[in-house]
This record gives sequence, C-alpha cells and structure tokens, in this order.
Amino acid sequence: MAAKLDDNDEGINDINITPFVDVVLVLLVIFMVTAPVMLKESLKVNLPKTLTSDITSKADSIGIAITKEGQVLFNGKLMGPESLQNELRTISQKAPETNFLISADTETRHGDVVRMIDMLKKNNLNRFALQVEKIKEGE
Repeated sequence: MAAKLDDNDEGINDINITPFVDVVLVLLVIFMVTAPVMLKESLKVNLPKTLTSDITSKADSIGIAITKEGQVLFNGKLMGPESLQNELRTISQKAPETNFLISADTETRHGDVVRMIDMLKKNNLNRFALQVEKIKEGE
C-alpha cells in the first residue's frame, strides 16, 4: 500500500533553529573558558638573564609584568593606568607592607619600568624588586 499524497500538502516550511542555538551556546562557553588562557599566553614576558639572583618567592608578593608593548599585568590581570592607580591606592591603605615583583620583558622600554616604579613610590609602596632569570651553566 502506497501512501497517497495530496497536492495541497505543502510539507514543512518552518526552519527548526533549536540545534543551531545549541551549537552557538556551546561555542560561546568554549570561547569564554579559553579566552583568559589565550590572553595570558599571548602576553609573553622574556626576562633578562643575570649571573646572580637574590629574589625568593613570598606569599605576600604581588606580581607586576610589563610586556614589550607596554601593557601591564597586575597579579595576572591586564590593567590600564587608572585602574592600576586605584588598585595601588587600595593596597597602600590596607597592606602597605606588600612586596611587589616587577617582571619586564627584555625589549620593554626603560621608561615603562620607571613609570611603574614611580607609581609604586607615589603610593608609598617601597617594597619592590625587579625579577630576572639566572643564567644557567651552559648559556
């Protein structure tokens, strides 16, 4: 027995967008999870190398990284000058004994590093050091 089709039946004319929305939401979640990781990897800092190094890691230290483009990562977060100034002011009021470890790329402009040191000193945060890598035996 064959099914009889009427000439008046037009079939399904609506598009089901539910699978499309599902795929878009999954992609959005993937991008939201991977974006911070990609940002940290794209902002690389090549530290200068020295024969000696006297910095030991402390729990009450905050890292400040300056890239060769002059971007500032404060404790792992990319910050502009105004938000960085506000953060330093808050730290100055709450914990003035905080240590800061400044990591600058070898190609960073000297002025960017000096500006960072000046920002720390303006906020009475005088406990800072410059991070370097120790030269290994074969280098």
